[in-house]
Amino acid sequence: MAENERSSFKRQKMSKVWNHFTLRKADNMVQCIYCKTDLAYHNSTSSMLQHLNRKHPHVNSASPSGVGPSCTVEETAVFTKSILNMLITDMRPLSMVDDTGFRNMIKAFNPKYTIPSRTHFTNMVEQKYSEMIDKLKSVLKETDCVALTTDIWTSVATEAYLGITCHFLGDDWEMQSLSLTTMPLEERHTASNIADWLEEAATKFHIPFKKLKAVVHDNGANVVAAARILKERHGWASVRCAGHTLNLVVQNTLKSNKTISSCVASARCLVEHFKKSELACTKLKEKQQQMGVQQHMLVQDVSTRWNNTLHMLSRLLEQRWPVTAALSDPAVNPRGKNHYLDLKPEQWILTEELTQILEPFEGATVFLSGEQYVTLSALPQLVQTLKKSTLSPAFETTPVKAFQNLAAEQITDRWKDLFTFKPEDPNTALLAAAMDPRFRKLKFLSSEESFKVQSTIQTMALTVRRQGRQPNEQGNESTTNTEEECPATQAQGSSRNVLGSSSDSSCSDEEDEDEKQNREVQREVLQYFGEHPLSKKEDPLSWWRENAARYPTLAKLAKSFLSIPATSTPSERLFSAAGNIASKRRASLTPDHVNMLTFLHCNHHLLTQPTVSKSSLLIGQSHTWGSGEGRGHFYEHESVLLQTSRKMCCKTQAAQIHMRE
Repeated sequence: MAENERSSFKRQKMSKVWNHFTLRKADNMVQCIYCKTDLAYHNSTSSMLQHLNRKHPHVNSASPSGVGPSCTVEETAVFTKSILNMLITDMRPLSMVDDTGFRNMIKAFNPKYTIPSRTHFTNMVEQKYSEMIDKLKSVLKETDCVALTTDIWTSVATEAYLGITCHFLGDDWEMQSLSLTTMPLEERHTASNIADWLEEAATKFHIPFKKLKAVVHDNGANVVAAARILKERHGWASVRCAGHTLNLVVQNTLKSNKTISSCVASARCLVEHFKKSELACTKLKEKQQQMGVQQHMLVQDVSTRWNNTLHMLSRLLEQRWPVTAALSDPAVNPRGKNHYLDLKPEQWILTEELTQILEPFEGATVFLSGEQYVTLSALPQLVQTLKKSTLSPAFETTPVKAFQNLAAEQITDRWKDLFTFKPEDPNTALLAAAMDPRFRKLKFLSSEESFKVQSTIQTMALTVRRQGRQPNEQGNESTTNTEEECPATQAQGSSRNVLGSSSDSSCSDEEDEDEKQNREVQREVLQYFGEHPLSKKEDPLSWWRENAARYPTLAKLAKSFLSIPATSTPSERLFSAAGNIASKRRASLTPDHVNMLTFLHCNHHLLTQPTVSKSSLLIGQSHTWGSGEGRGHFYEHESVLLQTSRKMCCKTQAAQIHMRE
């Protein structure tokens, strides 16, 4: 027995594993100083080494040799957390921590630090995911109303996901967007299942169904049917994505004209030639340098995306003369064999006019896809102005003239319900426009339709006022009951009999209170709609921030309608992140881990914040009206749509093309 104690004492002095465990001799147990796990001790440190390697791989001194310097626990935690944030923010694969080059780099930076295994980082991701969900729950609990956007996507591993984002206005009237889930789907994408999945996501984040005001979705039949189901169940408004509708307008118009389709196909073949021929590409660069033209690469379009076709045509026009010169070079085109690839003069003219007619649609798409400013309320004015700007320019070519007429017909047909209002089934976009101080005069509607919208707003405002009064009445019930039971009140029983009981006058008091509320709400609504509209250069959210006290009831309605996006683009942006995460290198990721990594990446701005406030949740960095594309002077007058959209298109086009290059 004495020899065992001496052996134990000697082993404790020799092995550095004892720096991480405490020995309890009485019951032959050791306890980990990090996780407080108890292990049986039989005069051997093997079990303790295995525990450290399995549960705490970041402990450098847990190596069998037990020699060498090591980081402190605090330093190790900081380094490990920094690596995790890098993996999430930059969408790097978790397997990166096992790569030899990455480990050598970390070792060069700090030889004392040992990188944990990929399993350890996977566990950290799961823990961080749980913490982030709790943060979002606490933030969403304080919101008054929420709008959702949703879309379905399939990864490279042929796994389907449902992306959902939420949008709301905080107390500071800042537009805020958050990612809720990239839910893996294993069942059929029926309308009933999609409706259940959306309810499941709302329940997961403790969002009451009555707090959800709208669901923005694409034009897919199953998603439209699901939105209809949710509207019947909970009254959620169904808002079709304006971006998808605009895409259908342009796609159908382009495909209906054979001359335009032939011109686009010829341009596509021309670009493909320079993409596939190294010699032609080299000569193009030489001609660009000789002619002093910017050395931009040609852009290959995707036939299913009309805006990529616009980018291809715009770049071709920019590089027209270097392209023509390169095709005429004998080294590229011996015996004139490839000269047929160049566009004909009439095709160049058609390309120029087609680019001009498509630019307003590109500008409108960019504007409607924004998340940091109000979009749905501007949709009626934008559609009306877009239709006028489509017909206003005079073009020479017959195909473009036909494009103008057909595009105007498509706009009228696909948005025919946007300019009629039914009080029994109100149009959400028109209600949002009424709550936007820039468009409150509703000049794009007839006087009859405008009156219907204002009457509906007054009815909804009265409902909001009554709902706000109910909690106060319930809170006063206990006080009233106490007063009736007190001795002083009982002593006045005879006087109450003479004057009449309180129950006799309660009905008249309630009627007087209702009448008073009706007058106050009516006065508030009339005053709001009677004011001059805000300049279209101004930010409606800043206006509401300053005038919410003047219109307290309407301010609540404004928050519920102005927070609704005009497109489902936010949920589609989730798939850009999910596509980088579920890449070919990480095709073996489980769907649940894809959801976690996408969720953490899209909300990564919260990872470094010790405390979360509603004002800090805005996705993006720019909070000032007028900074960013698609805002500012977009609606100053009808003709400005064409001019401004072209400017926005050029900026966006240049940014997207440089990213591709």
